[in-house]
Amino acid sequence: TEVVYPNDTNPMGMLQGGRLIQWMDTASAVCAQLHAEKIAVTVSLNKVKFKQPARTGDIISITAKITRAFDTSMEIFVSAKAKKVLSPEQHEVGEAYFTFVAIDEDGKPAMIPKLVPQNTMEKAAYKSALLRKMQQQTR
Repeated sequence: TEVVYPNDTNPMGMLQGGRLIQWMDTASAVCAQLHAEKIAVTVSLNKVKFKQPARTGDIISITAKITRAFDTSMEIFVSAKAKKVLSPEQHEVGEAYFTFVAIDEDGKPAMIPKLVPQNTMEKAAYKSALLRKMQQQTR
């Protein structure tokens, strides 16, 4: 959870995209490291979508969830929502897919636990993660 301060915004009072990506990267790093139980580093950022602006004073809630764990890497879906302090309504600000690699003490890629999807949504995300990985490899 973050608060949008004036130094996080552009001259129009809207949250800067780069700041949102920074916050999303931090949330996805925590998610990756908790799963891997190792240090994990960002490898790529894919399919970033900025949906609606957040403004000064908004509270940003960021959710990160692993969609698939490969041998040493993992894909994490991150979404961000904004709300005004005095309003119960939230709106989507953005979403993205991050790829992280777990590393050992020497900075080399390290094996990570597999992920077993439990429900229909997790199974669909798991399958589409492999498709995104294959698309990135062919570029």
